[in-house]
Amino acid sequence: MRRSIVWFKTDLRLHDNETLVKAIAKSDEIIPVYCFDEAQFEVTNYGFQKTGSFRAQFLLESVADLDKNLRELGSGLIILKGKPEIEIPKIVQQYQAYKVFAKREVAYEEKQTEALVQAELFKLRCEFETLSTSTLYHAEDLPFSIKDIPDVFTNFRKKTEKDAVIRTVFQKPLRIKSPKIHEINLPGLSDLGLDKIAIDSKAVLQFKGGETEGLQRVHHYFFETKSVANYKQTRNGMIGANYSSKFSAWLALGCLSPREIYFELKKYEEQYEANESTYWLVFELLWRDYFRFMMKKYHAKFFQLAGIQNKGITVNKHNIQVLQSWIDGATGVDFVDANMIELKSTGFMSNRGRQNVASYLCNDLKLDWRYGAAYFEQQLIDYDVCSNWGNWAYLAGVGNDPRGNRYFNIEKQAQDYDKNKGYRNLWLSPFEN
Repeated sequence: MRRSIVWFKTDLRLHDNETLVKAIAKSDEIIPVYCFDEAQFEVTNYGFQKTGSFRAQFLLESVADLDKNLRELGSGLIILKGKPEIEIPKIVQQYQAYKVFAKREVAYEEKQTEALVQAELFKLRCEFETLSTSTLYHAEDLPFSIKDIPDVFTNFRKKTEKDAVIRTVFQKPLRIKSPKIHEINLPGLSDLGLDKIAIDSKAVLQFKGGETEGLQRVHHYFFETKSVANYKQTRNGMIGANYSSKFSAWLALGCLSPREIYFELKKYEEQYEANESTYWLVFELLWRDYFRFMMKKYHAKFFQLAGIQNKGITVNKHNIQVLQSWIDGATGVDFVDANMIELKSTGFMSNRGRQNVASYLCNDLKLDWRYGAAYFEQQLIDYDVCSNWGNWAYLAGVGNDPRGNRYFNIEKQAQDYDKNKGYRNLWLSPFEN
């Protein structure tokens, strides 16, 4: 009996999941597992939770949905909690598995964990196969090697669009053969050392984790509302569910595959129209790819003050009060404050807001940008290690921005994007009474 383990991480889906498809093809039985890695729930060097309550709640919902979908195919999910390098080998021994299949990592800490697991499996003579399942374009299909990827996005985009092809999706399995897997035993937020917090009713969307919800969101955005038709015009909005796709939270945990989104978009274009907005959605998915490939190229440099440019930047001595006023939305700059209160109350913020509050922290407060990135890591429902740290480095002038320091004139931005103060009134009014 050739049994293998499928170790789910940030690929919590059955559609377009090469790891799962390969494991089924090469095994008589598979055992799907998810490990709540204790390192993901610790306090970081910056003083923030690595995973805050909003993101953890979304994760728990996503894991529960994966279990439900697996059970419909005759399988189920085994939940582990602890250090993956201890827990994964235990399950390998329990089921006498010959191989572990998992998604390939690119970021520094995740690569370290992957290496530790691999070393322990090697001792058990258990094979370890990782597959790349996160991007729109597969790394092997790019028109350059990872080390030669241009450091300017436009150069990357033009050549990739011209010379690379997007692979077709892997079909969802029809049936999965597994040994009997007991009912799921999910931890609660308190088991993960977190408090339950309700998302503010003013949130742009009441995000719910899982592949089922992610696919519904795609259908809603493309076919029910056809909101994608105006994406380029509305994507800098700040109020409401449909000014942007909001796919990012499901993409971050791999509840949605970027390729699935792409091919659904192609169906939309065939049925209705292809325009600048439909192209722009693919353009944004390409940015996501780009930061992942950049992380693969530069590894730990993305987490250093000088960034990938190795550039000396001047920052003020760390001031916890100043940082806290930024976090609490108490800087006195209403546009920054409204955005920070939205983030604190909901775990989400618009792209326009993110750029403004990051610019304010880096350029006006002159604080170490990594504290901002670490707070976002704790707070954002849609936190993605590559996009978050890549974007923050970009705004701090030490990343992939060819123009160096990108300073936002906050007052002008507020005038351009919140002319009638609708957004600021929404988030600041309760605090003024």
